[in-house]
Amino acid sequence: MISKRTIFCDLDGPIVDVSERYYRTYLSGLNAFRAESVSRRSPTIQPLSKQKFWEMKQHRVPDGEIAIRSGLHEQDTDAFLTRVRTTVNQTHLLHHDRIQPGTRWAFNLLNQQGVKLVLVTLRCQQQATQLLHECGLRPFFSEIYGTCDTDAAYVNSVDCKVALLKRAWHDHLSRHGHPLQAWMVGDTEADISAGQAVGLPTVAITTGIRSQSYLRKFNPTYTFDTLLNAVNGLVGRPTASFLPHADMDSVCSVARC
Repeated sequence: MISKRTIFCDLDGPIVDVSERYYRTYLSGLNAFRAESVSRRSPTIQPLSKQKFWEMKQHRVPDGEIAIRSGLHEQDTDAFLTRVRTTVNQTHLLHHDRIQPGTRWAFNLLNQQGVKLVLVTLRCQQQATQLLHECGLRPFFSEIYGTCDTDAAYVNSVDCKVALLKRAWHDHLSRHGHPLQAWMVGDTEADISAGQAVGLPTVAITTGIRSQSYLRKFNPTYTFDTLLNAVNGLVGRPTASFLPHADMDSVCSVARC
């Protein structure tokens, strides 16, 4: 078993599918705006389909543009976006999140290979820890680094992610020494920029909130479509990475929190 390898991994995107929660928050914001504007002249609101909404999010279409394409007037977008930003990470909506297919298999492979797994997320640390406990995934992580701000994950601040990873990296070196190999895994430009700032190879996952074409602009070291394929490609058994997606899905259950 090869030891002293470490993966620093983001939560939302690589591990957790947040698309349903983001879409429902978007719909809720539109419905609230419609209800509040019945007494005055209001725009004709036409919600986007979930597929169209998520495609626009993945291609980094500005949230204000998404609101306008949904029928809001430009002068109404700030109020709408404030509502969405302050609502999306509230506790009563978190049950819409789903663990990505193959995540448990990926974590088991890391465990078998003796690879340390460190969570570095812009989510509120308490929320992230609770989610992992509820889904039975907490034992896979040696450390959890999160924020104290429930809005930080939605804003996706690059500076905040860089500072968080620098702290995680410094602590890791102090406790365990320099690993033989280490990577930063994530699904946004914040993750890639943070890994590059620390000097780590970066792994972009394209099933999160950014598309492959968008992530390519930030020059990640590697790009994979799922966390499972990333783990297979980086530290897994050579034959595992050649399994068809259908075969992988048939033996990997999707954990639901």
